[in-house]
Amino acid sequence: MKKIILLLVLIAGSMMFANSYAQVSFRVNISSQPIWGPVGYDHVDYYYMPDIETYYSVERHRYYYMENGNWISRTRLPERYHNYDVYNSRKVVINESRPYLRHNEFKARYASPNERSREQSIRDSHEPRYFENRNHPEHSKWKEYKKSQRKEHGKRD
Repeated sequence: MKKIILLLVLIAGSMMFANSYAQVSFRVNISSQPIWGPVGYDHVDYYYMPDIETYYSVERHRYYYMENGNWISRTRLPERYHNYDVYNSRKVVINESRPYLRHNEFKARYASPNERSREQSIRDSHEPRYFENRNHPEHSKWKEYKKSQRKEHGKRD
């Protein structure tokens, strides 16, 4: 009887471990992030720019901002932000779907006076993993970097 109980406990434990292991996912979208985004994030769904109350979708490459009481989606910022410096502005990474629908919560959480970002942008990073981004100034070094990584790990081209 003790052996059966022990066997059931082991089976249940392994099933729980298998379920938790299967639910872990690791997504990387460095190559899709805009080069004005801050370094240090392997995956980003949205950037929130509190100074102009605007969201940027990395996947869709679109800005979301309020206009006449409605959320507008465009590939460019509106003309009223033509002097806005996306490289030196504060950006908050938000990894969830459609965060602008909870705008009041994010606005309250990240409200502060206008301040410049101290985070380095992807454009200014010399870390080779960011070279994958085709808009990075050192993108031409990406293939060389990947080739060296494959050699380092014993893989052939």
